[in-house]
Amino acid sequence: MDAQEILKRYADGERDFSRVNLIQVCLAQANLIGTHLIGADLIKADLQGTDLTEAHLNQARLNQANLAHAKLAKACVVKAEMNEADLSGADLSDADLSGSNLSWAYLGGADLSGANLSQTNLTNADLRSTNLERANLREANLTGVDLTSAYLEKADFRDATMPDGTLHA
Repeated sequence: MDAQEILKRYADGERDFSRVNLIQVCLAQANLIGTHLIGADLIKADLQGTDLTEAHLNQARLNQANLAHAKLAKACVVKAEMNEADLSGADLSDADLSGSNLSWAYLGGADLSGANLSQTNLTNADLRSTNLERANLREANLTGVDLTSAYLEKADFRDATMPDGTLHA
């Protein structure tokens, strides 16, 4: 399936694109609200500015994908692979990213307020100037994470491994 086909099918009312192969596809600025991309291969996909509000991306592979300024508010992204993904400036407010792998991801300036990041691997992720207000980071691995200027009010770090490698009780 290519970008044109998915956009046409979406326009025709289809929403379930689970397990599709969209490696290196360009869907920048697309409207894919509420789309089901469960288990989809989106490695190195260009999703910059794409609206994926309330989308289902559980177990999707988004390694090295460009999701800069994408809208993923209230999205379900459980156990997804997002190694080295660019999520700078993305809206991930109230999204569920529990159990996902975001190692080496760039999340600078992203909105993760109210997001569920429990048991998420954020090893070496860049979280500079990220909004983590009310975020659930229980049991998350934050080893090597850069939290410079991040907004952390009411964030829950219980049992998380902190940037310096210590466990937060």
